[in-house]
Amino acid sequence: MDTEGYNMPEDLYYEKDHYWVKEDGDLLLMGMDDFAQKLAGKIVFVQLPEPGKALQAGKRFAKVESGKWLGKVNAPVDGELADVNEELEGNPGLINEDCYGKGWMYKIKPANKADLAKLIHGAEAIRKWVVEDIAKFTKK
Repeated sequence: MDTEGYNMPEDLYYEKDHYWVKEDGDLLLMGMDDFAQKLAGKIVFVQLPEPGKALQAGKRFAKVESGKWLGKVNAPVDGELADVNEELEGNPGLINEDCYGKGWMYKIKPANKADLAKLIHGAEAIRKWVVEDIAKFTKK
């Protein structure tokens, strides 16, 4: 779904700081969305914590850096870090190239998949949120 020039697939769930989440079997796949990667610019570093780390919804568990920005990555749900995309260690720019595919960042084993309902989801909710954040973060 194109939202004001940003590719924001409506079948994904979004955390308020612009990370997407999608179900992947028993796990959740997580990455940076198109809005965030465009705003940040070229991603130069992604922290890849050790799998097994306990995650608490809304709490920082990693960080991401671009040439002009240092951002925190908050857990979208309670759970455990199951896996990380090790390709990002040598090529963090994959996030800029393919944020919804090869640029995925983390796999999470959720404590309760019902927590996905607390995230931003659905075309109308996504559009409203992105339009508000465009006004907040950009000078369009």
